[in-house]
Amino acid sequence: MTSPNFKDPQYYFNRELSWIAFNYRVLAEGLDERTPLLERLKFLAIFSSNLDEFFMVRVAVLKQQLEAQVTKLTPDGRDPQTQLDEISERLRPLIQEQDRTFEYTLKPQLAQEGIHLINYVDLSQEERAYLHQFFKDHIFPVLTPLAVDPSHPFPYISNLSLNLAVVVRNPDTEEELFARVKVPQSLPRFVSLPAEVCRPQGDSHWVWTGVPLEQVVAHNLEALFPGMTIQECHPFRVTRNADLAVEEDEADDLLLAIEEELRKRRVGKSAVRLELHASTPAPIRERLRTDLELQEQDIYDIEGLLGLKDLFFFLSLPCPHLKDAPWTAVVPSFLKRVKEIVDGDEDGRIQQEGTDIFSLIRQGDILVHHPYQSFSASVQQFITQAAYDPDVLTIKMTLYRTSGDSPIVRALIAAAENGKQVAVLVELKARFDEENNITWARKLEQSGVHVVYGLVGLKTHTKTILVVRQEGNTLRRYVHIGTGNYNPKTAKLYTDLGLLTCREELGDDLTHLFNFLTGYSRQTQYQKLLVAPVNMRERMVAMINREAEHCRNGGSGRIVAKMNALVDAPVIRALYDASQAGVKIDLIVRGICCLRPGLEGVSENIRVMSLVGRFLEHSRIFYFHNGGQEEIYIGSADWMTRNLSRRVEAITPIDDPQIQQELQEILGILLADNRHAWDLRPNGKYIQRRPERPEEAQSAQDRFMEMALANHQEAGED
Repeated sequence: MTSPNFKDPQYYFNRELSWIAFNYRVLAEGLDERTPLLERLKFLAIFSSNLDEFFMVRVAVLKQQLEAQVTKLTPDGRDPQTQLDEISERLRPLIQEQDRTFEYTLKPQLAQEGIHLINYVDLSQEERAYLHQFFKDHIFPVLTPLAVDPSHPFPYISNLSLNLAVVVRNPDTEEELFARVKVPQSLPRFVSLPAEVCRPQGDSHWVWTGVPLEQVVAHNLEALFPGMTIQECHPFRVTRNADLAVEEDEADDLLLAIEEELRKRRVGKSAVRLELHASTPAPIRERLRTDLELQEQDIYDIEGLLGLKDLFFFLSLPCPHLKDAPWTAVVPSFLKRVKEIVDGDEDGRIQQEGTDIFSLIRQGDILVHHPYQSFSASVQQFITQAAYDPDVLTIKMTLYRTSGDSPIVRALIAAAENGKQVAVLVELKARFDEENNITWARKLEQSGVHVVYGLVGLKTHTKTILVVRQEGNTLRRYVHIGTGNYNPKTAKLYTDLGLLTCREELGDDLTHLFNFLTGYSRQTQYQKLLVAPVNMRERMVAMINREAEHCRNGGSGRIVAKMNALVDAPVIRALYDASQAGVKIDLIVRGICCLRPGLEGVSENIRVMSLVGRFLEHSRIFYFHNGGQEEIYIGSADWMTRNLSRRVEAITPIDDPQIQQELQEILGILLADNRHAWDLRPNGKYIQRRPERPEEAQSAQDRFMEMALANHQEAGED
């Protein structure tokens, strides 16, 4: 039998179309009647927010390739124009489904729960009078109408801004004129009406009533154009290219170069999408398209509200019965003995009695699973104790993304002020967090922290901490290697794993890795770590091939891998080869998957599932059976070309047998999910798993919460 040519496009899904399929799975949570009502709005908002970023980055890149006349095909055989055509074709029905679901299903259900989002035209006279006065007092002073005529060129429309295209008529000359009014982003998207104005008498069920801000502006335009007759008004929204293009090798100061690019992002990038209300007449539609230099393909008609990412607002309403039950991460029993250091007294800290976290780590490796187990009681406490421990000499860590008010950054500043040597790699190129990271980088530098900005041509994506501690006559190195960012806020929303250990080989490897990041080290050999771009792809492919060899030699092969995305062609080819050899492969891929499973003679031994639920699946786990000598790894990298070739990543083996068992249990629970899991078919379609009866539903995320609570209660807590 002839061996397949694994470079043939038929063996690969397009990454952009696969991403659209992922975003549909997000939307599906909003369409699903099993999802609590306000959580359904949340998923619609996430769908919209995801689309914004997709256009700002991925579609923008394709347009740039088109302008540059790039003819190189993707592994699936598509050129840039073909991809743009198919993106447009795939997205339009999804956007229509989102709009219709919100307008005709969710809004009526909200009204039944006492939450009323009303169109201005449906308001009573009393409600209109209130909003007219509110407009005069709170909105009118903020607005700036911009005329468009021979003496006033078409104004710059800022990225993701909501605007009104206004046509006015001069009653003296009968001339029609065009103007643009920007809906202020500094004001809430939804204008609330007070209960005394809109709440019906005796209605105890009322929760909230409001009107979209753009409609309040649109129905009070006379104040902006006195003496003119308002002919028509139509909302529109613009998305622009927001990717940074920094020539690092030519930048004397990377921080200043990125600041300059951020300014360009705000004011100078080309438009890539125009969203219009479906009722917008052809002349205005064409004028906007022409002035923004867009194609008809770039225009998306919206039947209801534009910018549904603002639906996040409704999660703030006091309706717990319409939301997921609240979840607070628990402190694992093995961490309850750890003394806590928090902000408080005149020295900036309060220290409670208990053991220190370092002595606990010396007793054995610790695995923490967020958001089920507390980030603040584990990783954050590890950094905070290191900052104040008099025996700690050095702290080194990578910061890819962190929160706006980060206790971790405060701890690093305190460590430097306490005389410790602190080195932090701040990744300025973390997309859409660049500005935040610049702010923290400057604060860290001002406090005496050694701050470096990564390597030319590489993003530093690894999640690692190295703490060096004096213990008697020896130095001991403590490390944290994780799958998620050092961000206390996302640690409550993303599922991630972290290893705390003092194994000497990992300490030595991280020492070399930080020397690579901060100095001129060209280290290529690591005892334990898989490091990208040094050896990770080579080692991963070798372990996949090893499973295939076990099968060819009469044994069995088994791979289970969990990640965010699978794109890298060499890894996919290795998986196909392993499948042909008989290796049983389960892939848990949340987002993009370019591998085509279930093809006879090629990938019939590969199953791909995706899980989209309450928490964002973000952890990476890699299991290899290895003829019974099982190996399991966790870390920061996906099987994507960018992770393996253009980022600094670290994946660590798990050597502790108990933790290996824990991770295998996690993978088993994920694979058994039939509530939030989707199976990828050979034709590229994802089919959601559905239990035959509701009581048979198995949600992996619910199970992890139950397990965390059980551990908490076994430790004697209420």
